[in-house]
Amino acid sequence: MGQKGRSLWAAPILLCAAVSLSACGDLSRFQTPGPSLSSGPAKPNRNVAQTPASEREHERILASYGGVYDDPRLEALISKTVDRLVAASDRPEQAYRVTILNSGAVNAFALPTGQLYVTRGLIALANDTSELSSVLSHEMAHVLAKHAAIREDQARQAAVVTRVVTDMGNDPDLTALALAKTKLTMASFSRAQEFQADGIGVGISARAQFDPYGAARFLSAMERNAALKAGKTSLDPRAQDFLSSHPATPERVQNARANARQYSSPQSGERDRETYLSAIDNIVYGEDPSEGFVRGRRFLHPKLGFTFAAPDTFTLDNTAQAVIGVREGGTQAMRFDVVRISPDQSLSAYLTSGWMENVDKNSAEELTINGFPAASAIATGDQWHFKVYVLRFGTDVYRFIFAARQKSTESERNARETVNSFRRLTLEEIQAARPLRIKIITVQPGDTVESLAHRMNGVDRPAERFRILNGLDTHAQVKVRDKVKIVVD
Repeated sequence: MGQKGRSLWAAPILLCAAVSLSACGDLSRFQTPGPSLSSGPAKPNRNVAQTPASEREHERILASYGGVYDDPRLEALISKTVDRLVAASDRPEQAYRVTILNSGAVNAFALPTGQLYVTRGLIALANDTSELSSVLSHEMAHVLAKHAAIREDQARQAAVVTRVVTDMGNDPDLTALALAKTKLTMASFSRAQEFQADGIGVGISARAQFDPYGAARFLSAMERNAALKAGKTSLDPRAQDFLSSHPATPERVQNARANARQYSSPQSGERDRETYLSAIDNIVYGEDPSEGFVRGRRFLHPKLGFTFAAPDTFTLDNTAQAVIGVREGGTQAMRFDVVRISPDQSLSAYLTSGWMENVDKNSAEELTINGFPAASAIATGDQWHFKVYVLRFGTDVYRFIFAARQKSTESERNARETVNSFRRLTLEEIQAARPLRIKIITVQPGDTVESLAHRMNGVDRPAERFRILNGLDTHAQVKVRDKVKIVVD
């Protein structure tokens, strides 16, 4: 988390430009000691030829998407599925390596070398192996058609954009955001490439004896999942889904069905639902609490042992580099991150040390917030007014930056109340901060969508989410003895 940017306008850009990001960036998260999921090696399905560029991209992807999600059952299922797909493809000599990413986002992508990536969020959304195979075969198709290589060339040509931004300022966070934006621009395949990959992928799945209609079902599920998220636009590149880099339209769903009809009729082909649901039972769902997580307006970090709450009108998002909050309408924003300050430097001296321009040095004052040493100051820019707090918690120093288009009693109160809510988590709260997980249960007599949704924990709009998670349309009902997914903590 950088703190060396010297331009005053860096803060509103960091606070507000993040809203429009929709691709992964090379960003760091809150760093905590101890083992990390990202330290584990990806499990190869076959030997993929590595290049220095692909290794760098692999490490960037791991850093951006929470590292490797280690689950032997899932790895075995995916490896077996990929082997079947490779054998049915036109180029069985092409090697692939699949990495499961520890991210709740619904996403998958490929590198030109044959390295494929799929998030646990996507795996949790799928309902059978044929749906997962449709995603894997789609990504394999991008490799086979050399779409990924074309995209990589375009990204190289666009690298000048990042150099321009680097010249504009020294803030590494700002540069990272610009880089992420550039990656996004280059991340999207063309409509023609998507349709081509869909066609190739459906053919591979069908020849591998999977139900070719899995692609149409899963595209529909992703569209419904994206629509559910539409009211809460994520600020985090890691949270963007498959549809951000693989634009989906009703035409794509129709096209996928048309492709499937060339190979078989509906209900034919293997779905392998029982095996699939057994493999995903207990998979982590949503955010991983070990890196801090948002519950409503509250941010909790069990490993570091603190929490705070944003104002009622704010939407909070735990991004790869900071916790970002935006007020409805975008007239106020906040950023929370960790900064490195010498133990010998006072907090008020840090605020006026020049990392941010136009700070009113006379406004700097030392405070105590809930027993923690703190300091605050104000700064002004052409379009934004800032209130900045730093707070020492153990050996770490945390920074709150509040930005408002117009300074007001409300913006002052929002900043003050948010900072005053910062406190140490109790032991009970830390122990209770478990990840949400998918649990597979069997529908019993008397169960309904509503009663099963009522058993879900930690999710908004549970009935709608239950339907999407289980591939049920608006009016479909559950059937006795069917296996279904619910979210539990």
